[in-house]
Amino acid sequence: MTLEILTSDALSPIRHGFFTRRGGASSGIFHGLNCGTGSSDQTEAVRLNRARVAQAMQVAPTALAGVHQVHSPNVVTVTAATADRPQADAMVTNVADIALSILTADCQPVLFADTQAGVIGAAHAGWRGALDGVLEATLDAMEALGADRANTVAVIGPTISQRVYEVGEEFFEDFMMQDPGHARFFANGEAGKYLFDLPGLGLQKLLQAGIGRAEWTRHCTYSDPDRFYSYRRATHSKEADYGRLISCIRL
Repeated sequence: MTLEILTSDALSPIRHGFFTRRGGASSGIFHGLNCGTGSSDQTEAVRLNRARVAQAMQVAPTALAGVHQVHSPNVVTVTAATADRPQADAMVTNVADIALSILTADCQPVLFADTQAGVIGAAHAGWRGALDGVLEATLDAMEALGADRANTVAVIGPTISQRVYEVGEEFFEDFMMQDPGHARFFANGEAGKYLFDLPGLGLQKLLQAGIGRAEWTRHCTYSDPDRFYSYRRATHSKEADYGRLISCIRL
């Protein structure tokens, strides 16, 4: 099966892609394009999947840059292809032929580009990272390379949608402590639970930071098991592990 790659006109003509799980070499619960080196999947299958992604991005496998994601606001500036995976949750570069890659399985993959300045970025933004400022920090790091946030576009890829993201009272209170206005991202669920709008939070954070354009592809990872991996769905199904989706961008 060929790879399925979701793209956005907003990032054109920059080469980019939100890869679905279709077209990979993994099997079992990882069936498809699992690119998570931290998963319990077979190492050779993950290596082959990542090589297919690199080929689709038209870079060498060694030029598929990534970070060891820890739900932080930390950003790395990538200046050369390297196998190093520093602890961070976002990357920026102005160097051609390096593909910035982010792994997700419900969290937001966010791809950034200022085509005029020739600066790109990629961020992993779960609720903690988004709350702590990873999206704003990515824009700051892009500006340090010469980008103008007013000319920058960001696209949020497949992520968990509000209708299936149930959270408890403690989660709600964490958000209210930072800003009572965050109440807009919560709807009443069942049995005293709330439904949380993660991409809504991401879009607001980006727009408040002064970005020129921000959008979400409107794909829900939880609700489409044929196309997307989902940590929460795997947990609810009592599966032993879960695959990771990859999202990439390159100059």
